[in-house]
Amino acid sequence: MILTICPNPSIDCTIELDNFRVGMLNRLQSKVETYSGKALNVAIGVSRLNECKSFATGFMFKNHAKLFEHSLEKEGVGYSFIYNEGNARTNYKIIDKRAMLTEINDKGETVSRDKQLELINLVKNLSPECTCAVMSGSLPSGVEPDFYREVLAVIPKHVKVIVDAEKANMDCALKENVFMVKPNLRELEEYANAPLRTKRDLIKASYGFFDKGVSLVLISMGEDGAILTNGTKHYFCKSASVAVNSTVGAGDCMVAASCVALENGLPMPELLRRSVAAGTAAITTVGTNLFYRDKYDEIYSKISTEELNV
Repeated sequence: MILTICPNPSIDCTIELDNFRVGMLNRLQSKVETYSGKALNVAIGVSRLNECKSFATGFMFKNHAKLFEHSLEKEGVGYSFIYNEGNARTNYKIIDKRAMLTEINDKGETVSRDKQLELINLVKNLSPECTCAVMSGSLPSGVEPDFYREVLAVIPKHVKVIVDAEKANMDCALKENVFMVKPNLRELEEYANAPLRTKRDLIKASYGFFDKGVSLVLISMGEDGAILTNGTKHYFCKSASVAVNSTVGAGDCMVAASCVALENGLPMPELLRRSVAAGTAAITTVGTNLFYRDKYDEIYSKISTEELNV
């Protein structure tokens, strides 16, 4: 089973406009609301691949809890949350006709220290039965970055931990036993404190993660594909050419496919190929609707990996 830990669930409101004009009246063409959060997206992605089970945990907010629970039940994802008073945050994703994405993310309600300790204990009880555990996304108000370290510290060493988070949270997570990280190009450049223009640059920038005990680094590069490296072997997979509807959730789908590959004991090239197929399939759907298995299979059949010598 794959456990996903979502500290900051969100209602994602995706708004499509003909042309986004700052400071002027804009009329929307469509609006889609989904009940998600990065790690919840991973759990749903795992379920849609239909190869292993996923289970979601994290914080939840009572005023919107039923909507999230219904969404997970519909996808066949089990769940157990730590419930807080108030509302889930709402994130706005604005997409114009050029497929340009503008995001406005809310911080979320305050979570007390007592609730934080409850989630740590819940993860401690859930994680021993898992093969992989994913913690990803932002933290709600009142929760410090070191919470990442506290949660990961209670996960048994035999569980492969995957983290996808911004730098402050990632730095704290890396104090514990992290097996794989998934930075995108922007996040890796932030770590390197320099622009990264070539595949060699990207691979060299990832070495800092290996110094902190990480075994695999999956670097997502948007339409250019992805690189997977263990510090010794490096593989590249180019995305298939598809019509882009929304890039929201694509990285989470890559993580979902990675988890399934890890649980099945697949080699690095296959893990990368599956990850790129899932991420590419996700961008063909509207809003944050993730991917569907038939589109994943179609894209998987069109792509391949190559080993890089750097």
